[in-house]
Amino acid sequence: MDLKITSLAERPELAGAIDDMPVTWPPFVLDDLVGWANFPRLAVDFPEYVLVATGPDGAVVARAYSVPFALDVPGRGSLPASGWDRVLLWAFSDLRHGRTPDTVSAIEVAVATGLQGRGVSGQMLAAMRENARRLGFREVVAPVRPSAKHTDPATPMEEYARLTRDADGLPVDPWLRVHVRAGGVVDSVAPASMTVSAPLDRWRAWTGLPFDTEGPVDVPGALVPVLCSVRHGYAVYVEPNVWVRHRT
Repeated sequence: MDLKITSLAERPELAGAIDDMPVTWPPFVLDDLVGWANFPRLAVDFPEYVLVATGPDGAVVARAYSVPFALDVPGRGSLPASGWDRVLLWAFSDLRHGRTPDTVSAIEVAVATGLQGRGVSGQMLAAMRENARRLGFREVVAPVRPSAKHTDPATPMEEYARLTRDADGLPVDPWLRVHVRAGGVVDSVAPASMTVSAPLDRWRAWTGLPFDTEGPVDVPGALVPVLCSVRHGYAVYVEPNVWVRHRT
């Protein structure tokens, strides 16, 4: 697909269109409190790390958010087990305290609803790496949300992330496969990358499920089961992601 990819710093007039782009995230994922509090600030504080793709008609068809952060500092050094949430917190903490970043982390690569399967996500990943290189960074890391894991919620992410195809040795998961084909290396699993806790009525509204049984509940779109406590009136979803490292 022929795309024009630029940063939001170059085309700030597209900020509204990026927000309005239709995507297919499960609704409960958007209630992760770290993301809810910080994601809207990305376009404001890191516009040069926000990429937007437009098609031949000028409509926004994809977006890619990333953040700079300091990894090689005391107390860090390795990619965090709390994945997506933690790297967002690190990025805004570093900005607030004036720390010099040394690494870029992907935060989201999203393709407009109906345009999946055309290679757009791979183009956005390549553009993110090139953008990081242009800004002087040597590495991009990504807390990858494997795109087919929701079809196999029972398998632990540590096991799922290592599944490969017999034919070519590439990951079974399509989105992990895009990363590895692009030169990415699977580093580790972030077992608590994102956390969503909410009363049972919220979960019922999000999913249409009864949430009336103690224990794990398989929820459409969830990568692992949601843990339900009927007795206490809430359920918690702790999403694992897979850290992938890319040299720029």
